Amino acid sequence: MTDRKLKVGLIGLGNMGSGHARDLTAMENVELVGVCDLVKEKADKFAASCGSTAYYDYRDLFANSGLEAVVIAVPHFDHTPITIDALGKGIHVMCEKPVSVHVNDAKKMDAAYAEAKKKYPNLIYGLMFMERTYPNFIKIKDILDGGELGQLVRATWINTAWFRSQAYFNSGGWRATWAGEGGGILTNQCPHNLDMYQWLFGLPEKVSGFAHIGKYHDIEVEDEVTGYFEHANGMVGHFIVSTAETPGTNRLEIVGEHGRLIYENGKITMNRNRMSMFKFLRETTEPFGNVESWHTEIPSQPNIPGPHRQVMERWVDTIIGHGTLIAEGHEGLNSVMLANAIMLSSHKTQAVTLPLDGDEYEAILKERAAKSRFVKAVADVGVDMSKSFSK
Repeated sequence: MTDRKLKVGLIGLGNMGSGHARDLTAMENVELVGVCDLVKEKADKFAASCGSTAYYDYRDLFANSGLEAVVIAVPHFDHTPITIDALGKGIHVMCEKPVSVHVNDAKKMDAAYAEAKKKYPNLIYGLMFMERTYPNFIKIKDILDGGELGQLVRATWINTAWFRSQAYFNSGGWRATWAGEGGGILTNQCPHNLDMYQWLFGLPEKVSGFAHIGKYHDIEVEDEVTGYFEHANGMVGHFIVSTAETPGTNRLEIVGEHGRLIYENGKITMNRNRMSMFKFLRETTEPFGNVESWHTEIPSQPNIPGPHRQVMERWVDTIIGHGTLIAEGHEGLNSVMLANAIMLSSHKTQAVTLPLDGDEYEAILKERAAKSRFVKAVADVGVDMSKSFSK
């Protein structure tokens, strides 16, 4: 243990960055040595409130603040160049989700980290996947890893509790544009869900995607998506998301040979079969029989307050030398690959296989970004991003 303070810089003072600024200034083992934003007034305001120094170009922050570590909370496309620059200078990184917009950029970031580790072996690169701290997801992963459901058959995640009004999309000039954000619900709202899917079940072998562009909102990216996944072990997955349903649903249903687990409304319930349904369907003489099952509610806990701060604290502790990361940088690739695969499949109107070759989707994304001409009035609607968490 050590009582030294880690010198941290923060880049990006928008909705997420402002929350990170509050967390960092409240942490006893952190000295916030600089805050950076392209908007001078915003940087000056946060620097004054945090007792820090304002920067308007991240390169000046790197060169002059004396920072050891940096939190990156900028628009998605900028994650890649800033992270690569920081790692090359031996600066520890915490990157917001998604790690990148497309697979090729995520791979570039991983390669930069591997190269930087040769010179800076203690370098730490973490990701803000705070849903991995949620007790109920930890419990579900423990149940699956323990084999209590046996061979998995199906995982269906309906998450339409991401309702967003047009006012939300009007709240930021970069939102919901190919050139500014690189995507819609898969890139903005659902990286945590995609990460959780692959964390629980691994990556599928084949993906079929159906993405609707600006179906309900005046935007140029996807606002309603269905993904169908085929896994090597025979399990199939469904991923159904929307920003246009209210009331929305957030229901994860997992079926295995030994029963069914449902996570909804903060509760985990399970129907446990008395015998394998595979064995039963092969051996029973009853044409319409069912396996006897017992219903139970799995003990669970509410989410612990401040999940972003938990991830940040673990990152800082790991750098100082007495902690472990919630999510390492290389773990961001899988959720980006799932999102890209869904969009690529929808564009091609055919299934795609994983691991994904990133070149094809990057070319499509660049073409869409080049044609991005979306014009909208940017209104200050006072977005409270805390309302978007735990969906």
